[in-house]
Amino acid sequence: MITLKVQDLSKNFGSTEVLKKINLEIEEGNFLVLLGPSGCGKSTLLNIIAGLETIDEGTVFIDDYNVSEVEPKDRNIAMVFQSYALYPSMNVKENMVFGLKQSKTSKEKIEEQLKKVSSFLHVDELLNRKPSQLSGGQRQRVAIGRALVREPRIFLFDEPLSNLDAKLRVEMRREIKKLHQTLKTTVVYVTHDQTEAMSLGTNIAIMNHGVIQQYDTPENIYNKPNNTFVADFIGSPSMNLINGQLAKEANNVSFIPEGSNQSGKVSLNNYNFVKSPQESGNDIYFGIRPEHIHYKKTNDTDFEVNLRADLKEYVGHEQIITFNYYSQEILGKFPSTVKIETGQEMKLFFDLSQISVFDKKTNKRI
Repeated sequence: MITLKVQDLSKNFGSTEVLKKINLEIEEGNFLVLLGPSGCGKSTLLNIIAGLETIDEGTVFIDDYNVSEVEPKDRNIAMVFQSYALYPSMNVKENMVFGLKQSKTSKEKIEEQLKKVSSFLHVDELLNRKPSQLSGGQRQRVAIGRALVREPRIFLFDEPLSNLDAKLRVEMRREIKKLHQTLKTTVVYVTHDQTEAMSLGTNIAIMNHGVIQQYDTPENIYNKPNNTFVADFIGSPSMNLINGQLAKEANNVSFIPEGSNQSGKVSLNNYNFVKSPQESGNDIYFGIRPEHIHYKKTNDTDFEVNLRADLKEYVGHEQIITFNYYSQEILGKFPSTVKIETGQEMKLFFDLSQISVFDKKTNKRI
């Protein structure tokens, strides 16, 4: 069942077009992450779903009911904000049940919900404390608890972990994942952090300049990016995009890296093209992720290359190496135990089962 549907949604702030014909469908129990750089329109879209922002064009449906003109309090949603938005004068218990009291819920139901949720989130010992007496992680739990007690149809999270330190972010991310697995509720979650998006989402909508660039599973977004923006935005380090040309001879299709004089021709015969290439000479990007450049052959289709290591970055369990490939910079990612000398050429392998090819004119996957 479709819990949330956004249809042909557009939004302008003055002459600035913030959202352009957004279309989304979220099935019940799914965890949708809106991901993108600052200013891409993801928080505006979340606020429109919540009813906190008006719509210029298009409609929002919750359970097939048009809620575009419905007040936020009547949409059966709950929102968790980046700033927690707890009332400083109220204690934890009062903060958590405030929404239920406003909706005239019975005392018995309020106590039942409070007991269940505070125990589930491990905040039952904090009920008499004020927000100022809580740590960042505890405040976030209370903010999530305030949303949970209402048993809404949809949870909306607006960058809920961005105010936490790195260690706590990882812990809270795991808590939110557990929460979703246990409750199986529908979630829309805004973040600019790709690790958060990939680890939490059942689906991800990557946005840029008010347009959804790709709406897909984390696996497809990582392995088959729609365009160079998605390829570059996802992954750390991001995908190598190597300049070159497409070569087609009889039934053979190849990639010729710029500056290689055909000597570095890479076969694309096993690549799954979106549409069969018609002609040679098209400028393309050959996309390969740093982790798909191997120091030993793992598949029959692996392509052998000789690369000079120019720079080494040690990051604990792994090392990021910058290589020179026909005067183009590409990155490789290897375990720290692999010995790599800078300034020297070494034999490596491109895993051709993991590549992406993009048209340089349109930046789209081909």
